[in-house]
Amino acid sequence: MSGRYPFLFSIPHGGVSVPPEVRGLVNLSRKEIVFNSDPHTRLLYGFDDAVEALVDFEVSRIFVDTNRAPYEYPPRAQDGVIKVITQDGTPVYRKGLAPGRDLIGTLLQKYYFPFHNRLADVIDTRHVEVAFDCHSMLPKAPPVRMDAGRPRPLFCLSNRGDRFGKPLRKGGLVTCPPEWLSALARSFQAEFDGEGRVAMNDPFRGGFITVAHHQRTRTPWIQIEINRDLYETEEYIDTGSHKVDEARIAELRGRILSAVAGFWEEVSG
Repeated sequence: MSGRYPFLFSIPHGGVSVPPEVRGLVNLSRKEIVFNSDPHTRLLYGFDDAVEALVDFEVSRIFVDTNRAPYEYPPRAQDGVIKVITQDGTPVYRKGLAPGRDLIGTLLQKYYFPFHNRLADVIDTRHVEVAFDCHSMLPKAPPVRMDAGRPRPLFCLSNRGDRFGKPLRKGGLVTCPPEWLSALARSFQAEFDGEGRVAMNDPFRGGFITVAHHQRTRTPWIQIEINRDLYETEEYIDTGSHKVDEARIAELRGRILSAVAGFWEEVSG
């Protein structure tokens, strides 16, 4: 392992690029594309030299969302693997130019499935004892959600369970042991003591990635969501360019790794 932690870090929403197949069809500005992605997560969770494996994704989630099931596309779903609206309800594509079945198939084959194949290959061939699917979240729930306007915690850690990390029903699925999720929450709370609340499965319970890849091999998976208020306030970001303070990102990256390392020291001992 060469001193690396036996972790896989998945960063599915950090990319901001536009697939060439949809250029000219898009209704969004560059700023809107970045905002509707998970900007800066590739830096926040970029532990390439400290963990066994890291898999990220270049394309913006607004065009191909790898954390959705491959059958969740329009007209069945508007906020699925291929989206037609943003978090605030803005159309992704110009009128009459939303992808049809053939283009959706191309996007899935060229971008979606290769990402999932990379995750599967890492799990199958590398020493991975726990995997983390890493995201950011807006400070308040956006208009398209049922809890629109509700303030979010500092971190949300998810295993598909309840707010204690336990299965929602007897025999129900959780993607990692409840004790592990609680240990990770304690470690994050200690690292960010006094700065905000660390929640479990609230407001997110984990997405397609954690469930699909846990079910395939039973490798423990945990979803991590960081509140963008930690680095996107006026103090740390240029609202025009969306460029974030590099020192702040580096500080947060170090503290996140410290929290995850503390968790591993507890559960692997």
